[in-house]
Amino acid sequence: MKYFIFIALPTLLCISCIQPRELSSTDPVNWDKRTVKTTVSDSLETGSTFLSIYSQIYMRNDEEQSDLTVTVSLHNPNLNEQLFIDKAVYYNTHGEPIRTYFDKTIFINPMETVQIVIDGIDKEGGTGANFVFDWKTKKGTNEPIFEAVMINTYGQQGISFVTTGKRILK
Repeated sequence: MKYFIFIALPTLLCISCIQPRELSSTDPVNWDKRTVKTTVSDSLETGSTFLSIYSQIYMRNDEEQSDLTVTVSLHNPNLNEQLFIDKAVYYNTHGEPIRTYFDKTIFINPMETVQIVIDGIDKEGGTGANFVFDWKTKKGTNEPIFEAVMINTYGQQGISFVTTGKRILK
């Protein structure tokens, strides 16, 4: 019993000193570096894309849930043209906006991909979360591609799947 105190006390002290880690999804990429500093042409084609994501999924029944890490990728499939994303809003299962990642126009260079990561411990989105992206691109070029990869591992087993955005009318 006396040895238990010598082992337990240092362990508890170490655990109490650990600072909680800030969520990746609430510590956004430095969007200021991507913010467009000049006026974007008003002759650009505009659109909105809906992307479903799952920060949690049901396992075995409707009471057991598994948390997933989500990587949201914003792709520019154009070889020579930038595209612009005006806004990225994250909604929970109930359709309530959780956070806006940026609401100033950012650019994505040709063939570049920009990502948003939602940590596996971030449960705010729930089992039916989604994003809406507002974007602009030069007429006659490809619109952006939005994809999400959800993943979690359990020992030697894992689960992963992908969703792709769909253009919507607003």
